[in-house]
Amino acid sequence: MKAEIVCIGTELLLGQILDTNAAFLAEELAGLGIDLYHKLTVGDNLERIVAALRQAWQRADLLILSGGLGPTQDDLTREAVAALLGEELTPRQAAWEQIVAYFHKMDRPYPESNRRQALFPASGQVIANSFGTAPALWVEREGRVLVALPGVPYELKGIWNESVRERLGRILAAEGNPLLTSRTIRMVGIGESAMEEQVIDLIAAQSNPTIAPYAGRGEVSLRITAKGFREDENWRLIDALTEKVRARLGGYIYGYDQDNLETAIGRLLRERGWRLALAESCTGGLMAHRITNVAGSSDYYLGGVNSYSNELKMAVLGVPESTLAEHGAVSPETARAMAAGIRRLTGAEVGLSATGIAGPGGGTAEKPVGLVYLGVDLPGYSQVERRIFPLDRIGNKESAAQAGLALLWQALRS
Repeated sequence: MKAEIVCIGTELLLGQILDTNAAFLAEELAGLGIDLYHKLTVGDNLERIVAALRQAWQRADLLILSGGLGPTQDDLTREAVAALLGEELTPRQAAWEQIVAYFHKMDRPYPESNRRQALFPASGQVIANSFGTAPALWVEREGRVLVALPGVPYELKGIWNESVRERLGRILAAEGNPLLTSRTIRMVGIGESAMEEQVIDLIAAQSNPTIAPYAGRGEVSLRITAKGFREDENWRLIDALTEKVRARLGGYIYGYDQDNLETAIGRLLRERGWRLALAESCTGGLMAHRITNVAGSSDYYLGGVNSYSNELKMAVLGVPESTLAEHGAVSPETARAMAAGIRRLTGAEVGLSATGIAGPGGGTAEKPVGLVYLGVDLPGYSQVERRIFPLDRIGNKESAAQAGLALLWQALRS
């Protein structure tokens, strides 16, 4: 099956919004074993959208559209699909009832303009949207499939995961296509090149399954993919290669697939019956934000202090004035005192701290922009790590938060 993605919206062409939908869809299609040949972006112009769809219809078996399903006059995807198919748009009661139900759930009145979102071409099927007001559109015709999804990433991903992926999987199975099955092994505490050196022979000898390294901010991963007609056989191949990777890199592996550091940390805290508290300065609450993104984190996360000023570091966390005077706020001594102080303040078994210079100003030759000290304090254990990040202010803050969580995960495992 050959696919094409068409992303619709003038804001994408102007660079006002980053197109994350195309990247998400491309990765999902690869996971299904569907070949993506083209990705196209077109503005909110009916004539140009129709031309793009006609071109894609001629060269692809699967068209996935993103955007243009909103209630305003510049949302033209429905009209463009109807023109492509040579059909009229007609109201669908099921779609309208879904829209009304969503507004009721949000305790908001529904504008009449939203009735546009319930218009569908005659051959179009309504795909429910549990995440917003725009129902998605599914068309099967002339051996092709067209799927139109809302442009809001949260809604697009939700509908894809809830409905579209399964529908496409059934079509692929009926056509006798081989299945692609993948596992992502996630690691921290090792760089991409060092990781690759440990498994270079496995990469060189790969056939089925394949193995590929990837690098992200503050972590690396290996993706193992098997291809076959039976999913259980794919998993057998993946499990065998995973064990070889674990034998070499097990000390760095924190999780798999959808795992992230915060979920891995939560598991370790639960296993020990320990509670966590955070003392953040340069990260401005980013570590707390990530920890509390995990459902049920209230079981082990007590809270934190965003101690940006020296006064708060002293008054709330108990950092000695002499420590700040002698070593400064950005120092290993202060990071250690902050981690210990948040434990004393909250009674938590685990304290994690971050203090640094996010930039762009405030750096010196001795303490440059991007310098961060991270501290962790556990029963009978204390450690401080020094890191320097050469990014902008936001990048430095996000990198420091990632490094802090990585340090915490490593400490909890030791």
